[in-house]
Amino acid sequence: MSEPKKLFIKTYGCQMNVYDSERMAEALGGQGYVETKSPDDADMILLNTCHIREKAAEKVYSELGRFKGLKADKPDLKIGVAGCVAQAEGEEIMRRQPLVDLVVGPQSYHRLPEMEAKTRTGEKALDTDFPEEDKFEKLKNRPKAKRGPTAFLTVQEGCDKFCAFCVVPYTRGAEVSRPAGRIIREAQDLVERGVREITLLGQNVNAYHGAGPNGDMTLAGLIWELNKVDGLERIRFTTSHPNDMDDALIEAHGTCEKLMPYLHLPVQSGSDKILKRMNRSHTADSYLRLIERIREARPDILMSGDFIVGFPEETEEDFQATLDLVEEVKYGYAYSFKYSTRPGTPAAERPQVDADVADERLQRLQAMITRHQREIQDSMVGQTVNVLFEKPGRQAGQMVGKSEYLHAVHVSDPGLASGDLRKVRVVTSGANSLGGELV
Repeated sequence: MSEPKKLFIKTYGCQMNVYDSERMAEALGGQGYVETKSPDDADMILLNTCHIREKAAEKVYSELGRFKGLKADKPDLKIGVAGCVAQAEGEEIMRRQPLVDLVVGPQSYHRLPEMEAKTRTGEKALDTDFPEEDKFEKLKNRPKAKRGPTAFLTVQEGCDKFCAFCVVPYTRGAEVSRPAGRIIREAQDLVERGVREITLLGQNVNAYHGAGPNGDMTLAGLIWELNKVDGLERIRFTTSHPNDMDDALIEAHGTCEKLMPYLHLPVQSGSDKILKRMNRSHTADSYLRLIERIREARPDILMSGDFIVGFPEETEEDFQATLDLVEEVKYGYAYSFKYSTRPGTPAAERPQVDADVADERLQRLQAMITRHQREIQDSMVGQTVNVLFEKPGRQAGQMVGKSEYLHAVHVSDPGLASGDLRKVRVVTSGANSLGGELV
């Protein structure tokens, strides 16, 4: 029996890329590949890239440059670039870095086995199409391994919103939703392999409108169907757009037992002027009223958000409006970034805010967010939470998991194992986690 070939995948960016990397590993598993933790002993290296951050493409080229020595020592080593940078750059990647054998966009990775076979004949392989066939369905019969207690499951891809700062509509394409039946089957398969919590993924996940038995199904309808899956204990979803947070989904947060009390709902700015420049199609007030309705349905829900600071033409008054919104919402988590240009997006052509001004604003915003996060986390001390344990902690006999609010919680108890779902009394609040004891 021949030795298995070794595959090293480096994943950048969002949870959807994590999910895609898992599926790419499954696709190449059918070709005799097993994953390795190091590129040094790999027969194939895949960089699954993200185009959201500034200079994303340049970082990929820099990473590729580090593999020149490996390629020189091991001429049969195949190097591929996948994901959103692959979609955006295409053949340019091979032109700039001739050591690259394969470039595949995020909608075509089900074709990896055929592309890999092509590279073994000495040819280059490029596929950045938006094919009509369902890539998920093409991979459904690939070998599947035992899983940990949590998993991502992509239900929707692409975006039709065309925010002025974002490249997703160009790299992932228009909004497409997977049929509900296929998602349910994949969820059942994950549960059979050990998964107890599933996070539904989409660039705009609450715009989900997949085919169901009685016509298109909304995200709320899909969640209620997943709620029936035996052995599945928890459901989450990300990332959402405020305009697609419909009544049924809000109601599900208050009534669906398995839907966790955590919601990531990006707003980006508290200034109506900047929101309009961003093409966000909601106002600060409509967002705040939406938060009120969500909290009425589920009073203990923990809110998370995204913010872009220093967007073109943002004034101090605009930034203060963002601080006012954050002070009112009090996020348990929030991700904040200084605006950086994305070539080809409308915002890239507008007058830019001075970098030092943007840096200073970001520091002020992050200080406020950190204060709120700590206040909320400290308020958990003395409360009882349900923790799904995932992995060993740093100390002997310690296990770490997530509460229903997505807080990291560590407990020292030699009887705990990965996959256990237990009630925990919170006794300490640290910088980034809670400490507890079993009830």
